[in-house]
Amino acid sequence: MKALKVMATINEEGQLTLDHPLTTDKNSRVEVIVLIPDEEAPDETSQAEVLADFRQAWHEAMTEQTIPVAQLWEGLEDD
Repeated sequence: MKALKVMATINEEGQLTLDHPLTTDKNSRVEVIVLIPDEEAPDETSQAEVLADFRQAWHEAMTEQTIPVAQLWEGLEDD
């Protein structure tokens, strides 16, 4: 099973509208897991959390603990 992460909006009728079309096999059934954020808005991440994430990312970049962008897309591209 392959996983894709996409953003969507729930409309008045409770149906999902994806922000962008899926670029995968058409006319196939999928399993959907909906993650609804808590009442706290995602923008309310603390400054300390953001700084800690940045420091970790900077450390990984400076110590060459990175993954080439092309490798990130492997298996997600249309065949």
